[in-house]
Amino acid sequence: MNSRNTVVRSLHDVGAAGWFGGALMGAVALNGASRDVSDPAERSKIAASGWARWAPVSAVAIGAHLIGGAGLLLAHRDRVRSQPGVGTNTAVKTALTLAALGTTAYSGLLGARLGRADVKTDGGTVPDQTTPDDVARTQQQLRILQWITPVLTGALVVLGAQQGEQQRPGQRIGSWRKSVA
Repeated sequence: MNSRNTVVRSLHDVGAAGWFGGALMGAVALNGASRDVSDPAERSKIAASGWARWAPVSAVAIGAHLIGGAGLLLAHRDRVRSQPGVGTNTAVKTALTLAALGTTAYSGLLGARLGRADVKTDGGTVPDQTTPDDVARTQQQLRILQWITPVLTGALVVLGAQQGEQQRPGQRIGSWRKSVA
């Protein structure tokens, strides 16, 4: 039996890396750079436009991560059930993945709403003194979500690394010895 899972592992890991990296870059660079746009009426629109351009790439990254994760779960279902710590890691990763999907989707909805608003702002996620209250609330939500998504997806990358460590022969033999004893 072939025990290699290179394709699904690559989908899983590269997808998570793209999801994390894109979210972090958007929060730091795209939303930050929107404050440099000279016309305050264009700042939030420019940020929303950048995020809209990234959305298809993000969707591919997320899809790759999900497909890869499902493939790894299928390939390692016996380890998930029997090796100590693997089931817990998998459950936590699943919960974090669902949370990251939620924050990503909600950020997209809020960003699209913000992109349609014809108002002056200080930046993509920062209102100015003339920004209407409803738009300012949307920006406040986005300012929080822009950091939650990279934290969640970064945790997915870390837990994926932990799962790799759980596959080391010493980890697997130790759990095998415990199950035989």
